[in-house]
Amino acid sequence: MASLVQELIEAGIHFGQRRSNWNPKMAPYIHGVRNQIHILDVRESIKGLLLAKRYLEKCVSDNKEVCFVGTKRQARGPIEQYAAEVQMPYVTERWLGGTLTNFRTIRERLKRLEELDRLVETGEMKNYSKKMESQLMRERKKIQRNLGGVRNMTKLPGALVVVDTNREKNALLEAKSLGIPTVCLVDTDGDPDLVNIPIPGNDDSMRTIDIVIRELCDAIKKGKEGRATSAGDSPMGDRGDSRGDGRGEGRGDSRGPRRSSRSKFRADGDAVATADAPEGA
Repeated sequence: MASLVQELIEAGIHFGQRRSNWNPKMAPYIHGVRNQIHILDVRESIKGLLLAKRYLEKCVSDNKEVCFVGTKRQARGPIEQYAAEVQMPYVTERWLGGTLTNFRTIRERLKRLEELDRLVETGEMKNYSKKMESQLMRERKKIQRNLGGVRNMTKLPGALVVVDTNREKNALLEAKSLGIPTVCLVDTDGDPDLVNIPIPGNDDSMRTIDIVIRELCDAIKKGKEGRATSAGDSPMGDRGDSRGDGRGEGRGDSRGPRRSSRSKFRADGDAVATADAPEGA
């Protein structure tokens, strides 16, 4: 834990935006001001990160997927790298309106991509005229660019991980309307009310984004290991798991999809930070 805190500080997670460009809703997460730049409270950042890791691990162990969203230049590389490693869907090019709320249409476009891929693989594409072949290849490239990251997402995700609330506001609003819990790296100019589990931090720093996404994906890996463990349990073990969901950490998952549960997430975050954070962190 101490090494993670040090790594985040060296990455500049505590540097916010200029004082003149802040969102007053972020006041609880701000430690002070230095040279007209807001300084975030690293303890709040660690608390949010620990809570997010705990929740995502539980979410994935319950056979749900986590979709990563980050279309800004600094976020594309880390998300594509780490999300691909844990085989989770991601959006790094452009958030298409209706990606969640109109998921059926998105799936239809992905079926179209599969058709075009089949034409290329079988060589049938060469049977078309040069003009038609060029049009089909452009269509294939466009769909692949915009939706390639969610190609294997066959159902709505159990959670959304987002970088920058301002840039990805449409994604957050869609998730909110569907009751999908959200985790977000929020800078001092962001709106934490759009997010269920905010991680206060510098969303312009590539190193900060890299570390946060890496840590969240590590939690997802543990959640996948939990899937394998659960699969090997007996039916009696499954029944025990359902009881645990009713009174333990599972409560956060069963209530998580509701927007009104944000206070519950925060309350759990205090407990997580107290249990996991070292003294003086």
